[in-house]
Amino acid sequence: MKYPVTPDGRYFVVRGRLWRMSNPELDETKRSKLTKRLMAARRAVRAAKIENDRSAEAAAHRAVDGAKLELGERGPVWWKDGSPDLNRRMAKNTPYAKWFGQIGRSRPGGT
Repeated sequence: MKYPVTPDGRYFVVRGRLWRMSNPELDETKRSKLTKRLMAARRAVRAAKIENDRSAEAAAHRAVDGAKLELGERGPVWWKDGSPDLNRRMAKNTPYAKWFGQIGRSRPGGT
């Protein structure tokens, strides 16, 4: 992955923001199927925007959300230790701040 991943593997960082990783317990076949579905839904969002079709765009956004839920990137967290979800938070404002400060700007996604 071109973006830094937190030491616990829960998030990757883009422009200083944490984004939840997919559930690592998904088997590769299911992960691949869901990833293909997610990419198709994202293409559908783009196509609907080009066509200015709000109904199709809304349906495509729902499909993106559904795939991300099944991948574990949204919805209930996939880890079981009770740690809160820090998705979309700035890394510098989370318990990952020290780690993020150490990786600095030398990696893609650093701020």
